[in-house]
Amino acid sequence: MSEGLRERKKRETRRHVRETALGLFVERGFEHVTITEVAAAAGVSANTVYNYFETKENLVLPPDEASPQRLADMVRGRRPGEGAVPAVLRTLRGEVRSRDRKLGLTDGFGRVLEMMRVAPTLTARLEDLSRQMTDALAAVLAEETGDSPTAPLPRVVAAQVGALHSLVYAEIGRRTAIGEEPDTVAAAVLDILDAAEELLGGHILTYARGKDPQCSE
Repeated sequence: MSEGLRERKKRETRRHVRETALGLFVERGFEHVTITEVAAAAGVSANTVYNYFETKENLVLPPDEASPQRLADMVRGRRPGEGAVPAVLRTLRGEVRSRDRKLGLTDGFGRVLEMMRVAPTLTARLEDLSRQMTDALAAVLAEETGDSPTAPLPRVVAAQVGALHSLVYAEIGRRTAIGEEPDTVAAAVLDILDAAEELLGGHILTYARGKDPQCSE
């Protein structure tokens, strides 16, 4: 029981520190706020902030929410017989419908995204993260289809999926920035995913299907 309470307190402290930091970053700009100021505003020590977030950038893009393996993990966890791209579409739809926090379907995300776009270190990190996601997905697709890591098809498919993933975040940010309600934003993003699936069609939706245990012999 006591261990559970300690873990809950840690999660609450981590969330409080991050939310405090985001508020300051949005108000004053990422580059104009120090870790010491975040700590003071959150009522904790600077060491406590660093215990939860190794870098200042992690306060905005924590590794557990912004993982380079995000798209690759969606494919690794796909259903038996399911194609790689449908697995990503299904997962994204599920996140949208559940208003998953990592998608930013929350009040204020638009302002956070705008703050990120004008901070060079965060912009660079977003670009690098997007590249890493695409590279990791291409590697998984190549491995599972028996292709060379440098083969064009896995890289092309991964690039298409990566671009769609980026579009989802951009659309959420744009719509929340102009004050649209989360339900309205979610409906618009689902329409985008439907349009993407219809446009992609054909071979790409059956590409890299997961193994079906019933057909393994």
